[in-house]
Amino acid sequence: MTRSAPNELGDFLKARRAELSPRSVGLPDGAVRRVPGLRRDEVAMLAAISTDYYTRLEQGRIQASEPVLHAIARVLDLDEDQHAYVLELAGKEPARPRHQEVQTVQPQLRRLLDDLTSIPAMVLGRFTDVLAWNPLAAALLGDFGLLPEGDRNYAKMVFSDRMKNLYADWESAARTTVAKLRTEAAHNAGSPRLTALVNELSDLDPDFRRWWTTHHVAAHSVGTRTLNHPIAGTLVLEWDTLTAATDPDQQLVLWTAASGTPSHEGLRFLASWADRSHEPSSGSAN
Repeated sequence: MTRSAPNELGDFLKARRAELSPRSVGLPDGAVRRVPGLRRDEVAMLAAISTDYYTRLEQGRIQASEPVLHAIARVLDLDEDQHAYVLELAGKEPARPRHQEVQTVQPQLRRLLDDLTSIPAMVLGRFTDVLAWNPLAAALLGDFGLLPEGDRNYAKMVFSDRMKNLYADWESAARTTVAKLRTEAAHNAGSPRLTALVNELSDLDPDFRRWWTTHHVAAHSVGTRTLNHPIAGTLVLEWDTLTAATDPDQQLVLWTAASGTPSHEGLRFLASWADRSHEPSSGSAN
């Protein structure tokens, strides 16, 4: 089954205005509304453009100027990631050069993974494909080497039963993953690989299907997650994402805990367990 999204910008703007109440933008609530959020004429008035102009923009019938897009972003209270996403969808930001679908981990990142023995680390490529990992990442998240290459994808893993049990706040982690994929959709419009991934996850998981249609975007590179690990117990870990200078589409993801904390001790225990078990192995997808 193939799906298309011919009007990503309009769908995104519509989803964002549906989340705002008149009161949140300084307008009276007025009568009961047939649909949630702001009306098109209200967005147009606040952005100082005509209702007809905004309607045609949201319907994908015209292209807006950059100043108009900035005004609409202000009215809809878009954050930095969302604002950049709107500009990119409208073709106001330089598009990334098109790449081949198949990626190979950068050699220097592979060497770095081999030297990281006390920190879970992995390399993610486009569309959250897992390109490489170290033994501790496999012990923390699951042995990627046991998965078929086509399933070595972090988004797929997040929507698996194992991850739903592993993450204490699975919904937050899953929503962030969907938002990051939505951001990638703007960078890689028309990619058959991304289309296939979105279609597969939409067919398999109703939560993914619902959250994908909300058009939320995110490019956050740091955060904190609590994991209920079956071997190491409860781990509160900070994750950080470092982008490779040689290939911006490859990111090194690190999971750490402050020295002396129970979570730090838990990672040390997990590393010791992984060494003794000789089970998860390091590897790469290519």
